[in-house]
Amino acid sequence: MLKIPPRQMTVDEFLAWDSGDRTGALWQLRDGEPEMMAPASDPHGSIQSELIYLLTTHLRSRGSTCRVVVAPGVVPAERSAQNCLVPDLGITCAPPAGARLLHEPVVLIEILSPTNVSRTRANVLAYRTIPTVAEIVVLRSTAIQAEILRRGPDGAWPQQPHLIEADGELRIDSIGFAVPLRAAYRTTDLA
Repeated sequence: MLKIPPRQMTVDEFLAWDSGDRTGALWQLRDGEPEMMAPASDPHGSIQSELIYLLTTHLRSRGSTCRVVVAPGVVPAERSAQNCLVPDLGITCAPPAGARLLHEPVVLIEILSPTNVSRTRANVLAYRTIPTVAEIVVLRSTAIQAEILRRGPDGAWPQQPHLIEADGELRIDSIGFAVPLRAAYRTTDLA
């Protein structure tokens, strides 16, 4: 039986909380309220696993100390005591800390599904407040299309993301990564 807390939680309380859920579901904390996340759809999971492979292969080939983390917990700088969000993937170049939160994320990646559009968009806005994040990537799960936000040299974020169409290149400059966007969709019915 799920154990929903009777009041709002802090991030510390959330990280220590036992939801009672034994299904393996992911939870995130949004504005002090625990929020269960739905299981990934087939296209969503396929895109996620293909990205893990592509990114990990790239980082290893370069001898990079950076690493890809699946469903990391990240805490935005704004309302940090009440929010622990969970992107689909995170990349950090910091050494493993053994913590439940991703230390110094450089890149955060979300896969946009029709059922999570508003929450994903809200998360992307929150990710922009994390000082170490240089790039945020959002891939669609219903079409071969991506958006990328890159922090400028002055620390500012662009007003609009850069849109990458099906025949474009997915570049993540902070880790020197570039592949045809279609490569991330190789195992979906969209490719």
